[in-house]
Amino acid sequence: MTSILEQEIREQPEVLRRLIETSADQAQAIMDAVRGKFNYILIAARGSSDNAARYAQYLFQIVNEVPVALATPSVFSLYHKAPKLEGALILGISQSGQSPDIVSVLEEARRQSRPSVAVINDPNSPLAQAAQFDLDLQTGQEKAVAATKTYTASLVAMALLSNALEKDKAAFAEIQRLPAQVQEAVEKTMQQTSRMERYRYMQHGAVIGRGYNYSTAFEVALKIKELTGITTVPYSSADFLHGPVASLTAGYPVFAIAPQGVMAGDMAAIIAKAKAAVAELVVISDLQELLSQAQLPLPIPQGVPEWLSPIVSVIPGQILAWQMALSRGLDPDKPKGLSKVTETL
Repeated sequence: MTSILEQEIREQPEVLRRLIETSADQAQAIMDAVRGKFNYILIAARGSSDNAARYAQYLFQIVNEVPVALATPSVFSLYHKAPKLEGALILGISQSGQSPDIVSVLEEARRQSRPSVAVINDPNSPLAQAAQFDLDLQTGQEKAVAATKTYTASLVAMALLSNALEKDKAAFAEIQRLPAQVQEAVEKTMQQTSRMERYRYMQHGAVIGRGYNYSTAFEVALKIKELTGITTVPYSSADFLHGPVASLTAGYPVFAIAPQGVMAGDMAAIIAKAKAAVAELVVISDLQELLSQAQLPLPIPQGVPEWLSPIVSVIPGQILAWQMALSRGLDPDKPKGLSKVTETL
């Protein structure tokens, strides 16, 4: 029987195609309306949406040269000590748009007359109502507890907003190629599912990425934890060298997110260290020399630019987490202790 999670993983190419086709103009209108009214971006998010925010940190700073900070929502919602938001564009990212702490950040933006944008899957949600503008992810209802299609849609929404600010037609053409590339990633990874039972008895591990794919390391680690209960810790490859590298021992599971780009050499060095320690390597990459080092190589399509690679490189991580749950006899649609909508103060 096909799980809801599997269905939603497979829906992602069409979800992204629809989002790009219907929301690019909306993203352009939003960024045109706020252009010149801010000099930095403050993002409020939780869970998988917080990982989308990590992607946005790199994206807006590298592509648009705009500083980005992540909000601490409890400062607004529990301490009731909102900082001065002068010069800020406030961006809220949420699947449900329900969590009061995220809503409180957008409400404060309104009180301080700062421009704000909600990126949500429910345009009638409290977060959308609190924001000056909203960008609808249009994924349709996401029924599985673990976010998949809303996560990749959130990343694409960030790419659309960034591109709207930059007005780069060549880059927009790269965004338009994403649905086909995500489809290829799904198909390639599904061919590897029989090899994933290898990790049935795994108890812990590290997920490592850097740059744009720092976000992917966090999201893959979260998916494994949500679906299996296994403690997987996300790291930047730089941070991993500052102490956690001591955990590398024979058989220690290392999940490396290593697509081509600026950080490929850095990730290659981490993979080499893991290989030398006889660690258990899972590598997500489009570089054959790195894939060849892994016990489980998970190739992604060639030709995806680094700035968009997190949208593709997270796909093998989603599928791996789903398969690990199945191999442990768990229901991937109903992870223990979790609910679809989490409301925090």
